Amino acid sequence: MRDFQRPGRSAVYAGNGMCATSHPLAAQEAVRILQAGGNAVDAAIAGAVLLGVCEPHMTGIGGDCFALVARPGEPIAAVNGSGRAPASADAQAMRDAGHEVMPLNAPHAVTVPGAIDGFCTLSDRWGKLGLDASLAPAIRYFDEGVPVAPRVANDWAGLTGALQGAAREHFLSGGHAPSVGDRFRLPGQAEVLRRVAAKGRAAFYEGEVAEDMISALAAAGHTGEDFAASKTSLGEPISGQYAGATLSEHPPNGQGATALLLLNILSHFDLASLDPFGAERVHLEAEATKLAYDARNRFMADPDHTARLDHMLSMETAKRLAALIEPDRALPSPTEASEAVHRDTVYITVVDRDRMAVSLIYSIFHGFGSGLASEKFGILFQNRGAGFSLVPGHPNEYGPRKRPMHTIIPGHLAEPDGATVPFGVMGGQYQSAGHARFVTNLRDFGLDLQTALDAPRSFVEAGQLQLERGYDPALARTLAEKGHDVAEAPSAIGGAQAIRIRPDGVLEGASDPRKDGCAIGH
Repeated sequence: MRDFQRPGRSAVYAGNGMCATSHPLAAQEAVRILQAGGNAVDAAIAGAVLLGVCEPHMTGIGGDCFALVARPGEPIAAVNGSGRAPASADAQAMRDAGHEVMPLNAPHAVTVPGAIDGFCTLSDRWGKLGLDASLAPAIRYFDEGVPVAPRVANDWAGLTGALQGAAREHFLSGGHAPSVGDRFRLPGQAEVLRRVAAKGRAAFYEGEVAEDMISALAAAGHTGEDFAASKTSLGEPISGQYAGATLSEHPPNGQGATALLLLNILSHFDLASLDPFGAERVHLEAEATKLAYDARNRFMADPDHTARLDHMLSMETAKRLAALIEPDRALPSPTEASEAVHRDTVYITVVDRDRMAVSLIYSIFHGFGSGLASEKFGILFQNRGAGFSLVPGHPNEYGPRKRPMHTIIPGHLAEPDGATVPFGVMGGQYQSAGHARFVTNLRDFGLDLQTALDAPRSFVEAGQLQLERGYDPALARTLAEKGHDVAEAPSAIGGAQAIRIRPDGVLEGASDPRKDGCAIGH
């Protein structure tokens, strides 16, 4: 329960339907779709696509999506709307050109955008109103424009240098980022969405729109055949148990297995006995994160190439990794420390009246993705190809028609009392650690849904342990004494959304204050 004498926000409760996402307009339009008789899939598509003009540095139709669709009485379905490298992708050619890692802001970092095919597949398979109804709100706002929200303006101002060529014309005004409240429009993309609404996926992956995209990517060898071949995959989630709850994650090429491994490692420690905001918990999470992400970097790839997924999901692997963690000393090198363990191996969420739950994440990866956009329609391209490896023989090595390892992962938690929680955590590399922290906040520390999102975060990346300002300042000194390279996080760590479907049928929604969004119900 929050302290009502301090700043904060309450969870949102409703009985019919709900959406939680990172911008109020997107949440509002999703709920309007529900009120018009649409289901959770119709509403999730409406809200997600609208986010492409509300938060254009974070997502857009040049990106990818993943979703978990849960209908009462049926197995959860995993929807992989991520794109592939072109057929001409050649890792050796990249190495010969002097690259040791994939570039971030070049055509070679661009994989075929998979999100539009993902939305078409979702609508065809589970939707009720039709894709044209789901896309109507976004078309209107892309044409009319959206006033820029504070967090978006803050991010935009620091990312202008990533934009190149045509992208600067479409996403800057006079070479500058918009200010808070300025109206931002994407009329070219509105026209693309009109065509998709009328003619489906072919309007995007074939014809004039595809030609506009391909012309911007010719240097990397993308062809019409690559775009026409883009196809969403349907499957089943992977899952694991933690503190009596079942966490379902999207399978590879997303990094959901990393969240499951991280929780398996943490299950060997008595987290519930620790201060939820104390140094011991932060230390254990940091060490477990290092080890779980090291495993991710070794094995995670296209589902046709992932090496030893069973090894990552094994409790024996987690036990052996947990044994490497010392309570008072940080691991100097997780790769070296865990070598013996691995030597044998190589967010919008919507719930409708019928309690179908959609957990959907949709992204262009880095801020403004590759920084490249198509000339005519202004489609900004993701840089998911930067997720490939250039290490010869690595399962995630750049190659023809392969999907890269992805950081974006939707989640779904089934609690022992019968409640279910579709949720997602944004924030690039942080997402697996964010899933684990969200689950432990709920299961070990008994935090309510909104407090679980509000609580301060830490994350270890590139050898540095970053702390948000919500922690006691003395925490940094204690962690430094354990050997951590501690720094204040340069910006808020991630963002998250969640809805709990309670056993009594009431919906409880929570939205991360680190973003501009909210939960809205009806």
